[in-house]
Amino acid sequence: MNGHPVLARIRLNPHSRDVQRDLRDATQMHRTVMRMVPDGLGHAPRQQTGLLYRLDETDTSSSLLVQAAQLDPTRLPSGYGQTDIKSLAPMFTALRQGLGVRYRIVLNPAKRERLPLNETGKRGRIVPLSGTDADQWWTRRAAEAGLDLHIMTPTAMDPVRPRSTDAKPMRHSLIRYDGTATVTDPTALTHALLAGIGRAKPYGAGMLSIAPATTT
Repeated sequence: MNGHPVLARIRLNPHSRDVQRDLRDATQMHRTVMRMVPDGLGHAPRQQTGLLYRLDETDTSSSLLVQAAQLDPTRLPSGYGQTDIKSLAPMFTALRQGLGVRYRIVLNPAKRERLPLNETGKRGRIVPLSGTDADQWWTRRAAEAGLDLHIMTPTAMDPVRPRSTDAKPMRHSLIRYDGTATVTDPTALTHALLAGIGRAKPYGAGMLSIAPATTT
């Protein structure tokens, strides 16, 4: 991915049937979001364009944030929502060691659990983390991403259940973290902002948003 990505904020139309469908089905949401990137990206198009997204919901409205190298909101379904797009170049330019920031991220904290020795040929199962275990997981991943966390407020999100042809549907537990931090490694943070953090990126997890912390 060349250059800095752009960020689209889509204020979702709650009366749109397409929006209602996507909010029920994470697989459909992913397909709709992918319509905004160019065709012909070949293998792994989400990774090719660096697409990440997050659903931010309040009591009165829902917004979809989408980050990628290129985005074309005119390819969204008619009446899907109102879209504003901005370049993220100023954010990346401002990154420096010691910068205080506010952050938000939705994560799928998980670990790989080893299976008994008699179950050969399997890499183990993925176990979701919660509570203190999830908080510690995010603290470690944040440090690797060049952030020293100061405030960390977790909010349990509704799990996503992508539709699948498998007998057992997939389920991803999500936690949103909001807080403040100090930038310790701008290079590592740049990579985390571009690539995302953790699992379930196709289903709205892993996108880190930061802004300069306000001073009083």
